[in-house]
Amino acid sequence: MSVSVLMSTYIKENPDWLDASLRSIYDDQTQKPDEIVLVLDGPLTPELQNVINRWKTALKDVLTIVANMRNQGLALSLNDGLKVAKGDIIVRMDSDDIAFPERIEKQVEFMELHKDIDVVGAWITEFIGTPDNVRSIRKVPETSDEIYEFGKCRNPLNHPSVAFRRERIVEHGGYTHFLLFEDYCLWAQLLTKGYRFYNIQESLLWFRTSADMFSRRGGWHYAFTELKFQRYLYGIGYITLPTLLRNSIVRFNGRIMPNWMRRFMYSHYVR
Repeated sequence: MSVSVLMSTYIKENPDWLDASLRSIYDDQTQKPDEIVLVLDGPLTPELQNVINRWKTALKDVLTIVANMRNQGLALSLNDGLKVAKGDIIVRMDSDDIAFPERIEKQVEFMELHKDIDVVGAWITEFIGTPDNVRSIRKVPETSDEIYEFGKCRNPLNHPSVAFRRERIVEHGGYTHFLLFEDYCLWAQLLTKGYRFYNIQESLLWFRTSADMFSRRGGWHYAFTELKFQRYLYGIGYITLPTLLRNSIVRFNGRIMPNWMRRFMYSHYVR
């Protein structure tokens, strides 16, 4: 099966991080992708453009650039990339993360052996600064049934770790633009339609985080968007009314609590 890596970057990205991300998903892979589709979500800095130009020269037959004139957000950018991607398998990659060397090989091998599985994720190892400064590992459930149940309360996949069958996701219609919840929204839609999922029970990605991660995951705007998303999950029939009420209370309070308290909760209960 052919493999396309799907990435998106924008003006605030760090050029060194983008360079490291591309190196990890191509140069360092035990199984190299047939194609990398990189969506430029709006105008970029000269430094970012220089990194992209170097990679375009080095991977002229591999790297496909999709340039958007204006920033339109992750979901729409990924949909633009899906329109031109040719691979049977799409491997998602964020432009600031670092893939384990065997990531593509393990995910493709699994999907070749399990034709019924549409989406395959994995655990991620969260780090600050350099990959040897590990802060936590985000573990997610294994089987499709476990993922379905887990998803009623929390995002059941680590988005930048995911690989999926292109034809199946295109058939569905791709991502829905839902600020802060683009990937979770897609998984919920697919799970309610009977798509099959699996999470490999090991880390396949170093996920870059920062000391301000907890502040970015809080605030009134995030809290009210969370409520909107929970209502959406109820509207598509993924969660029941009692679950909607429980999630709304728990997750709304989690978004507006002080950062130190949210940090404690993530560190001791969520991870």
